[in-house]
Amino acid sequence: MLQGAEGPGVRRAMEMVVALGRIYGARRLVPVASAQVSGVSYKNLGQAGLEFLQAWAQEGARARVPAFLNPAGMDMDAWAALGIPEAFARQQEAVVQAFAHLGVQPTLTCAPYLAMPWPARGSHLAWAESSAVAFANSLAGARTNREGGPSALAAAIVGRTAAYGLHLDEHRQATVEVRVQVPLRDEADFGALGILVGQEVGQGVPAFVDLAEQVQGKASLRGERGGEEAAVDLLRTLGAAMAAAGAVALFHVWGVTPEVQDEPALGRAPRRVEVASLEGAYARLNAPAEEVDLVHIGCPHASLAEIRQVAEAVAGQRLAARLWVTTARAVREEAARRGWVAQIEAAGGHVVADTCTVVAPIQALGIRVLATNSAKTAFYAPAHCGVAVRFGNLAQCLEAARTGRWPGGRT
Repeated sequence: MLQGAEGPGVRRAMEMVVALGRIYGARRLVPVASAQVSGVSYKNLGQAGLEFLQAWAQEGARARVPAFLNPAGMDMDAWAALGIPEAFARQQEAVVQAFAHLGVQPTLTCAPYLAMPWPARGSHLAWAESSAVAFANSLAGARTNREGGPSALAAAIVGRTAAYGLHLDEHRQATVEVRVQVPLRDEADFGALGILVGQEVGQGVPAFVDLAEQVQGKASLRGERGGEEAAVDLLRTLGAAMAAAGAVALFHVWGVTPEVQDEPALGRAPRRVEVASLEGAYARLNAPAEEVDLVHIGCPHASLAEIRQVAEAVAGQRLAARLWVTTARAVREEAARRGWVAQIEAAGGHVVADTCTVVAPIQALGIRVLATNSAKTAFYAPAHCGVAVRFGNLAQCLEAARTGRWPGGRT
């Protein structure tokens, strides 16, 4: 491949994979079971990125392992109803078509594990989106570094990645022991905890030694699979926040996540972090705004359990602010079959596939203040979207959707 035997497109991909391997001191390549490619929104990619993808496809490059896309900048079916400008929509469609020519599936989700089987434990991946990487490593026990969009695409084209970082046993051991000395009441608290820990540990591997009971004890958040589904949603919220505020790509929770269930000797980490208050994170994520233009639920993309919670909460209501519940298209289709999409739409909300607020051109929609229960969105949106943010739990967010104003009380 490197010598060009399979054409210039494959050679270009192999050159990327080999260059990264040399930079990070890898001694070998490993086959990847799948790739997840970021850099899909035209808002981030731009015309130069689109032309790069088109040229790569014209060189004959095609994914040889299952490969799928991160969210685009819009719902590919309902963009006009959501107010997305047509000029943006046409360019976004061209981006997705270019990826399709490269053999990448237009899944358009940051949570591919919601719409397909989880990756096998120990399998090597080339995933790019930060929260998906944290999920694959931590909850599924697969192995992936946080790839860039081009390097994930290159790995898909050659079916391999360089064996360095989290592909190797020695880099998967805990580097920081985390003790949580504050009760976690809901998903917002788990997100706030993730912001604090992410800022503290950076690229480290945190091990939460006393979190199992709090993860498994949230009966009020249980989905159709009971506490297991609630635990997954809470942990992916935690992982997404740590990946946003730091660069955490792997974390362990004693008694919960797979690698510490089987290998209790993984940790005696050299550092310890104690979290006694979440106030700093709430202060960091909240602006002093009262009126709310848009409420966003679903970052990472919402699960069926989360969509059902929203549907039941807004049933029979009439919303004053815009509400987006963002999710994978396959999950939206199942939620529609169960009647939950219709309930949300009857209240004036939208269940939006293919995108999220961070990569959508929401300023073009007149959004100035965003409310969310996602710490990841709250962390990114001010800089990426130019909006003020209110951050809190689902109940607070849905109250803001009903009234158009952020509720008083807990922040």
